[in-house]
Amino acid sequence: MPSAQLNGVNIFYEKMGRGTPIILVHPPVLSSISFLHQMEGLSRNFLTVRFDIRGHGRSQASQQAITYPLIVEDIIHLMDHLEIKEAYLCGYSTGASIVLEFLLTHPNRALGGILVGGMSEIHDFRLATRIRLGILSTKIGAIRPLALSLSWSNSDTKGLMWKTYQESKLGNPKNMEQYYRASLHYNCTARLKLIHVPVLLVYGVEDHGFHSYSRVLHDRLPNSELTFVQNIKHQIPTKAAPALNKRIEQFVKTHEVSNF
Repeated sequence: MPSAQLNGVNIFYEKMGRGTPIILVHPPVLSSISFLHQMEGLSRNFLTVRFDIRGHGRSQASQQAITYPLIVEDIIHLMDHLEIKEAYLCGYSTGASIVLEFLLTHPNRALGGILVGGMSEIHDFRLATRIRLGILSTKIGAIRPLALSLSWSNSDTKGLMWKTYQESKLGNPKNMEQYYRASLHYNCTARLKLIHVPVLLVYGVEDHGFHSYSRVLHDRLPNSELTFVQNIKHQIPTKAAPALNKRIEQFVKTHEVSNF
């Protein structure tokens, strides 16, 4: 698997396929292996790229504190390294907030956004509590149980669970804590009206706690499409991969430009 020295750290990445680029962004603790099914499915029609955020998975730990602007900066460096001028950005859970920050700060490099179980801010007690528990776990160094719990809930097979766990526990606890903290305090709701590229919003029908986030985004983004996936909670990339991949393919092909 390739890696590159980007923006001062060694970043692990993988690319598959060719055509319109889609770059995948994972949440804290988990690595880009969470998108294994998207790599396999979407690469038949698109250039699909996954990468481990600095301090996560197989990417180098960061001396610089993890912030959303820093992660976005790393994505820009990765795009330049791969000679990608514009791309669709696809983020899962709090990784979707990274996508929103990218769309707000680098609209000239974005073809559109795909937010899977995403949010523009944390406004409910339950999610805020889960993130605070993640902060506490990483702060006290309880990475293995946290990684195991997240790997179990975000895998559809025992094989993927084991691979996810092996990669997740490689991450740097301090960087994970910083990513969690950035996610807890991020709020771009008032700026959503500034995003004019097309945005696909995907949520699980059973993920009731996130439906309020879907409404905020759909109401405030000028050019958004909202989709609910049946019989699934939050873990859509792994546990509802065929439905997600099909919807992403439809979305990208609908908005595809002729440059690729």
